[in-house]
Amino acid sequence: MSQADEIFKKMCRDIIDNGTDTRGQEVRPHWPDGEAAYTIKQFGVVNRYDLREEFPAVTLRRTAIKSATDEILWIWQKKSNDIKELHSHIWDEWAGEDGTIGKAYGYQLARKYCWNDITQEGLKRVYGDDMIVQEVHDGEERLYHDHVLYNADRQMYMMDQVDKVLYDLKVHPFSRRIMTNLYDFADLPEMNLYPCAYSCTFNVTEENGQMVLNMILNQRSQDTLTANNWNVCQYAVLLSMIARDVDMVPGVLVHVIADAHIYDRHVPLVEELISREEHPAPTFWLNPDKKDFYSFTRDDVRLDGYETGEQIKDIPVAI
Repeated sequence: MSQADEIFKKMCRDIIDNGTDTRGQEVRPHWPDGEAAYTIKQFGVVNRYDLREEFPAVTLRRTAIKSATDEILWIWQKKSNDIKELHSHIWDEWAGEDGTIGKAYGYQLARKYCWNDITQEGLKRVYGDDMIVQEVHDGEERLYHDHVLYNADRQMYMMDQVDKVLYDLKVHPFSRRIMTNLYDFADLPEMNLYPCAYSCTFNVTEENGQMVLNMILNQRSQDTLTANNWNVCQYAVLLSMIARDVDMVPGVLVHVIADAHIYDRHVPLVEELISREEHPAPTFWLNPDKKDFYSFTRDDVRLDGYETGEQIKDIPVAI
């Protein structure tokens, strides 16, 4: 029996039975027909998934693991905001005339920042001695690897947030400062949708002689029916890929949701879903021939023995 199913059922039951109804309030989301999209919500939901025990894919209905992986790699690996680089159409509603979602998600992870704790010794440890040296920006910055710049003015090395996570996990893995943040207030006016899953914090423990990589995913808001297990599976895949890159074991994924809600038109669908029979958890397969985070593709993941209930079709999506 899947622990992910039990967690999902308990969360949904608590939202429906004990949550706060927003009907009568002024709400931003609406349905395609123009009617206001009200929710029943719970504040401060925290769910824990131990990837050493099982992969947290619900079996009540199927989660499309390759599509979920494709989106998380679009954000974290391609660091893209261009919907043409996705294999699905889940972001089409939020695309602007330029085909992007604005300065959101992958755009934020692509930006390089100065870090005062990156050293030349650390870079050699991560990238080796054959770092490329190339003058750029009229000599103000120097490229020390495809992923690293040197800002001569500030005398600091520059990386984006993803590369800094990989660097920190390899150089000083027990740091309590290994995190990412997509919620840049200065760029919010130019984001077509404010980030929902906006922050990850990584933490390493040593257990039985193994280095274990754990993660907290912070989410300000979540449409429970359409997105909960999609996000859980995405970040479980991400945690597994990063752990592989840094020679660690994927451990606990803690999912913190500030506003976990079920839309009014979703309540009957959720009631039927959580009444379904549960199945054993599937086995997660990550291509054993790959180690480098940047080498993984959507085809390098698979859920074996994934028996599920029927898919729910034509779920109305609030905008």
